[in-house]
Amino acid sequence: MSQKPLTYADAGVSIDAGNALVKTIGPIARSTSRPGADVELGGFGGFFDLKAAGYDNPLLVAANDGVGTKLKLAIEAGKHDGVGVDLVAMCANDLIVQGAEPLFFLDYYATGKLDNAVAAEVVASIAEGCRQAGCALIGGETAEMPGMYSAGDYDLAGFCVGAVNRDKVLTGADIAPGDVILGLASSGVHSNGFSLVRRIIAERGWKLEERYPWAGGRSLADLLLEPTRIYVRSLLPLVQQRKVKGLAHITGGGLLENIPRVLPQDCHAVVEIEGAFPALFELLREGGGIEPSEMVRTFNCGFGMVVVVSEALAREVATALEGAGETVSRIGGIEAGPRGCTVNGPEGSWTATHNA
Repeated sequence: MSQKPLTYADAGVSIDAGNALVKTIGPIARSTSRPGADVELGGFGGFFDLKAAGYDNPLLVAANDGVGTKLKLAIEAGKHDGVGVDLVAMCANDLIVQGAEPLFFLDYYATGKLDNAVAAEVVASIAEGCRQAGCALIGGETAEMPGMYSAGDYDLAGFCVGAVNRDKVLTGADIAPGDVILGLASSGVHSNGFSLVRRIIAERGWKLEERYPWAGGRSLADLLLEPTRIYVRSLLPLVQQRKVKGLAHITGGGLLENIPRVLPQDCHAVVEIEGAFPALFELLREGGGIEPSEMVRTFNCGFGMVVVVSEALAREVATALEGAGETVSRIGGIEAGPRGCTVNGPEGSWTATHNA
C-alpha cells in the first residue's frame, strides 16, 4: 500500500504563508530606518553601524522582554494594534534608565497557525513602537508551531540593543539625600499585573465591551489594552545633558520594588501618594478587593517612570518633560537610610528594603 508523501504544510506549517508575511512587513520595517540602520528584511541577521549613529566610545546595552498575559486580553478582544508598542516599550524603557539610546529591535512572533492579517497588524504595531522609541526594526523571527499553541493564540518576545558613551552611563551613583523624585504618568496598566487583572475579570464576570462614563465612554478592553507609554524621546536629551541622576522604569514590583534598584546603599526613597489611585486602578482594586500594599507592589499605580533629580534642577527638568508631552508630578524625595523605598498613602505606609 503506497503512502502519500507528506509535506511541511500537511504538518500544519506553511512556508508560503511565511514568505507572504515577510513581503507584507518589509515596507513596515523600512519605515523605522534611522542613522546606522538601512532596514532590509530577508537576510540571516541585521546590521547596525554605530559610527554612523554618532558614537565614538560606546557601550552596548541590551534588553529583552515580552508582553505577558496582556496578550490573552488582546486575543479575546480581537485588538492587536497596540501589543507591539507594549513589546518595544518594555525593552526600550529599560534601556533609557541606563542612559542608553535604543538603536535597533528584533521581534519573535510564535503561533500555532499563521494568520497573516493578525501577524501583520502585530508587526505594524511593533514598528510604531520602534518609531516612538527612535530605534530601527532590523529583523525578527516568525515561528509557526502546530500543537504548541491553541487556535488563535500567539506569543511575542522582543530584543532591543542600545548604546551610551562610556562617560554618560546612568548608574544612580550620585543620587543623594535631598534629591527630588518626579513621577511621569503612565498610560494605564502598561504590561504588568495582567494575570491578576484577568482573574478579577473572570471572578467578577466583567465584559470587555462594557463602557465607562468616567473614561469618556471607552470600553474596558480599550482601557486595559492602552499601549505602554514609551518615555525615550522625552528623557534622552535630559540624560545626555546629565540633568537626571537616576531613572526607574515601574514594571512588575511597582513603585516599592523598582525605585530601590537605582539607589546607592545609603539612600532611601520616600514616595507620597495623595488621594485615591487613578480611576482604572481604583476599578481594579475594588473589583479584586486588593489591599493597597498589594497595589503598590503589583501595578504602576499611575506612574510608569520615576525620575530622580537634584532639588536645584527639579523645576527645569519638570518643565522640559512637560514640554515634551509628559505629565509630571513631584511625588517624593530621597532621604538617608537603608537602600529601599517607602510609599505613604491615605490608607497606610509600606516599605521595602534592598540591602544586596
